Amino acid sequence: MKTYDAHLDELCINAIRFLAVDAVEQAKSGHPGTPMGTAALAYTLWDRFMKYNPHDPQWPNRDRFILSAGHASMLLYALLYLTGYDLTLDDIKQFRQWGSRTPGHPEFGHTPGVEVTTGPLGQGFGNSVGMAVAARSMACHFNRPNYAVVEHFIYVLASDGDMEEGVSSEAASLAGTLQLGNLIVFYDDNEISIEGSTDAAFRENVGARFTAYGWQVIGPIDGMNTIEVDAAIGQAQIETARPSLIICRTTIGYGSPEQATGKVHGEPLGAEGATAAKHNLGWPLEPTFYVPDEVLQHMRQAVERGESAERAWQQQMEGYAKDYPELAIQFNAQLRGELPAGWDHGLAELFPAGSKAVATRSASGKVINALAKNIPALMGGAGDLAPSTKTLIDDGGDFSVEEPCGRNMHFGVREHAMGSIANGMARYGGVIPYTATFLIFSDYMRPPMRLAALMGIRVVHVFTHDSIALGEDGPTHQPIEQLLGLRSVPNYTLIRPADATETVEAWKAALLNTTGPTGLVLTRQNLPVIDRTTHAPANGLQRGGYVLWQSADGIPQIMLIATGSEVSLALAAGERLAGDGMNVRVVSLPCWALFDKQPTDYRDSVLPPQVRARISIEAATPMGWERYVGPDGIALGIDHFGSSAPGPVNYEKFGFTPEHVVEVAMSLMGR
Repeated sequence: MKTYDAHLDELCINAIRFLAVDAVEQAKSGHPGTPMGTAALAYTLWDRFMKYNPHDPQWPNRDRFILSAGHASMLLYALLYLTGYDLTLDDIKQFRQWGSRTPGHPEFGHTPGVEVTTGPLGQGFGNSVGMAVAARSMACHFNRPNYAVVEHFIYVLASDGDMEEGVSSEAASLAGTLQLGNLIVFYDDNEISIEGSTDAAFRENVGARFTAYGWQVIGPIDGMNTIEVDAAIGQAQIETARPSLIICRTTIGYGSPEQATGKVHGEPLGAEGATAAKHNLGWPLEPTFYVPDEVLQHMRQAVERGESAERAWQQQMEGYAKDYPELAIQFNAQLRGELPAGWDHGLAELFPAGSKAVATRSASGKVINALAKNIPALMGGAGDLAPSTKTLIDDGGDFSVEEPCGRNMHFGVREHAMGSIANGMARYGGVIPYTATFLIFSDYMRPPMRLAALMGIRVVHVFTHDSIALGEDGPTHQPIEQLLGLRSVPNYTLIRPADATETVEAWKAALLNTTGPTGLVLTRQNLPVIDRTTHAPANGLQRGGYVLWQSADGIPQIMLIATGSEVSLALAAGERLAGDGMNVRVVSLPCWALFDKQPTDYRDSVLPPQVRARISIEAATPMGWERYVGPDGIALGIDHFGSSAPGPVNYEKFGFTPEHVVEVAMSLMGR
């Protein structure tokens, strides 16, 4: 049995605690309580169990640690500094300051060793399920006898607040269903929230809930006792058929005068409180940010352990590359996020000239299956709506306990968790995840969509049933404000293709976008496939907007600007206006984000500034269109909820007809 130096362990644990205390004091803001209470369990995990290399934070076979309780960021920063990541004591001292590498909540891509951006509670929990899914998928596809090239754990530290958020329940339920034995969650059950005792709003038996989900539940244990934590982690690692929840009882703000109260959750202890805590735990008052030499020497052994573990893995990979050369090449390429040569083969032939009208959701389904043949990493599914969203990969198999190589995810009616899980899959790497639901239900998954944009990760969100044209389901299912809301998210690329050929281009744009998520907004109803022999090629979508058609040469008199299903409407209206002698330009503007990134001269070539007669046409809120129609133009849209009626009836009643567009145009032109 392994023995440990209890005195040294306590020094290390207190070093973690007081780095957090001092950083929060200096910043005059932050959350000292959770780092003080969870330092012992985090230290035990990082010092005795976790497999990681501080000098190579992206080593593929590392264990992942996700701080779902993102407010406890100083716990993570202290661990990263003490174990030898590229984070200095000066970085710790700059906690929460402008330009620092230690922001208030962990941000992926900003601080070495931070796996995902957390802070909104429950999101890290959902991400961890996605990472566990991706790890199992990669292991199934690439592990071979004597070559476990993917073999590690996903660890999570979650709080009471994480457990209260519904997204963690959704994700935990799916994790239990999928029997993700590579997932281990520490539940910091300190029984305190900002408002005081959790009894005020949270009295459920969390262990019983997770048992019902199909998890192994360990504890409650004393989360501040390294021996108990050690034993619990060992028990969790042995269980491979179920995810594990370790319930850890801790004391928030341990050692401070206000310990075990809400006062230590989200504000500095204050000079007197910090002094008292140091006195109570036998820590020197000066200097601040004190780390004993023996602590740094001990915890920096993580570098040697990690480098040794990675060397052993690299040696294994050398043998793997000799025995399975093609798999090794594919494995590394997928981890790098590369698209294979010929990934878009067959797309150009999907919708030739003369193709019959087709819903863009159906067109997307054909594109997905064409892509899936060429891109092994493509993997995804819907929130129990795959038949409606057309997002099943034919012959792809269902990802499950029985079929871990399956590529079709069944997320269940869990849009919020679906978004969070997809983020975890993307951050794990090796897979390119997509999700699918109706556009109206993007509201349910908005938080992870925003975080995907913040992290700059490649996730594809398929949204179908995109307007009042979905018809009889009525206003509860008819999106009005969602397009504008998603367009307003920084670094989010929202594309609403006009027909099948633009849908092909939209998928290309989504897969080529490696710096953020992409949303594809698709129709339920059939749309004409635009004849590209007489109209501009659909690849104009790659620039966000383009001149689709113009009735005559020269500067147009009026421009009709549309997206999605309203583009064919704009074309019909444009042809009628041209018949009345007007020079009309029809612009397809499927993606504002891409269009706005284009050089000014290109944007002006599509929307000449001197043409002030402009009409935008989109079956959604007209807000936002003023940037394109200008002060003299008109934005045709819907500023109210829809109605339960057949789609064509809704379009007629709400003014989305060629006749109405012509009428508006004539009025605008004074005719």
